[in-house]
Amino acid sequence: MSSAVAGIAFLVLLVAALAATHAPLGDYMYRVYTSPRDLKVEKAIYRVIGVDAKAEQSWPAYARSVLAFSAVGVLVLFFFELFQDKLPLHLHDPATKMTPSLAWDTAVSFVTNTSWQSYAGESTEGHLVQMAGLAVQSFLSGAVGMAVAVALVRGFARDKTQELGNFWVDMVRGTVRILLPIAFVGAVVLLAGGVIQNFHLNDQVVTTLNGVHQTITGGPVASQEPVKLITGDGGGFYNAQSAHPFENPSGWTNGFQIFLMFVIPFSMPRTFGRMVDSKKQGYAIAAVMGVLVAASEALVLLFQVGHHGTVPTATGAAMEGVEQRFGVFDSAVFAGAGTLTSDGAVDSMHDSYTSLGGLLTMFNQQLGEIAPGGIGSGLYALLVLAVISVFIAGLMVGRTPEYLGKKIRAREMTLSTTFILATELAVLLGTGIAMAFPSPRASMANTGPHGLSEVLYAFTSAGNTNGSAFAGLSANTLFYNTALGLSMLLGRYLPMILVLALAGSLARQGHTPASVGTLPTHRPQFVGLVAAVAVILCALTFLPALALGPLAEGIH
Repeated sequence: MSSAVAGIAFLVLLVAALAATHAPLGDYMYRVYTSPRDLKVEKAIYRVIGVDAKAEQSWPAYARSVLAFSAVGVLVLFFFELFQDKLPLHLHDPATKMTPSLAWDTAVSFVTNTSWQSYAGESTEGHLVQMAGLAVQSFLSGAVGMAVAVALVRGFARDKTQELGNFWVDMVRGTVRILLPIAFVGAVVLLAGGVIQNFHLNDQVVTTLNGVHQTITGGPVASQEPVKLITGDGGGFYNAQSAHPFENPSGWTNGFQIFLMFVIPFSMPRTFGRMVDSKKQGYAIAAVMGVLVAASEALVLLFQVGHHGTVPTATGAAMEGVEQRFGVFDSAVFAGAGTLTSDGAVDSMHDSYTSLGGLLTMFNQQLGEIAPGGIGSGLYALLVLAVISVFIAGLMVGRTPEYLGKKIRAREMTLSTTFILATELAVLLGTGIAMAFPSPRASMANTGPHGLSEVLYAFTSAGNTNGSAFAGLSANTLFYNTALGLSMLLGRYLPMILVLALAGSLARQGHTPASVGTLPTHRPQFVGLVAAVAVILCALTFLPALALGPLAEGIH
């Protein structure tokens, strides 16, 4: 079987697997977030943190809880990183001690669900901080994103109230009932596929193909790998991430990792449909995600498998930066999945892609975490775009726009458009400042358009909480650690605050009955409208920067 035929067969299997899990997993998450009962372990957690599980919160209280919880997470992980050499299971190499700026960047990265890594994981992070620091924050940051999405959905579903639920209950339930079980099953599957799980430090000796003995750090990889994928945190145990055979041993484990990245984001629209009591609305949102994913993956495959762009024309040129075990086809699909889901996991080097292939990985992130985006963040970002699309459609016919029975007024539009501008500000402002000064420019391994692409990719990744990178940028500097950390905070929490404010505004309204002039938001034309609005808004914002970077490189 040729690689192309095998790749197409995998895509068919992937779509079938996602379709099979969409309804049962989405329904299960709906029951998790609407159940009146708490598990015993959840009650114990509420007692420890002093939370009244029955008390609901207004949007300002919900937002304060999100910010306070995240601030504590950053502080704890910062000191964990800074003093890990004093803790058990560390590498005990003085050269691996983190600087304060790198510890800050890493702490912000994992708490914001970004997992940007300006270091080599296996040579910098000890096993304890990998397990009790990074992996724990992968669970918690993913649960925070899901909680905010559920709060927004409650804003659409509820009438004349200020209550959006309880953040602490939503976060704990998301972690205990959803993320932990899926991660456990995923770890067992990956263990069966050959992913390692041990506590070896620098005593893992392997024999290379040339017969040379090489020491490779082992570690508890199988327990950390699934949560990195299902929560969109994406931080690799190894510097090579999923291109490393200890982290991703074979073709089928590579396919399973792609499935893990997609499974929750593609199931959350079903949860949304159940909560607003209209499965059709959930199908429409899932369809928007599917259209954008299909278009992006097709283009990435075209630019990589077809060898378009500025790569040398020699046979197999697109194999540069690609792991031989997976090949161009599977690596391109993985690259699309890692940037469309806001996961940031990689099994090949995006910096080595064709100029247009690299452009697509950037554009996927610049869409704003919607196709299908991170867990929770993908759903709430797409719902904001749906609100904007309804408003545009309302202008066309001259009537007050409505979405799911809620009127889209000046306040809702102000919050929605500011949401769109927040991540764009984090990306373009950071890139502009970096390119304006000689010290940040000196970190670029390349000059010209590709050097700009390296910087633009870094801030795109940080501002959209993705975490992947163009490898040519030396980002472990005081400027980039500080600037990227600020970009991650701005790109994560300002949109969350705006989403919660939008949820509060919607929840205070009553439901407007549908009339003859109401725009149907479950039909194909609405799916096409939302997808078009997403692409057009992204192009209008980022096309000038892309034209100076990867587009200029492709034309050259």
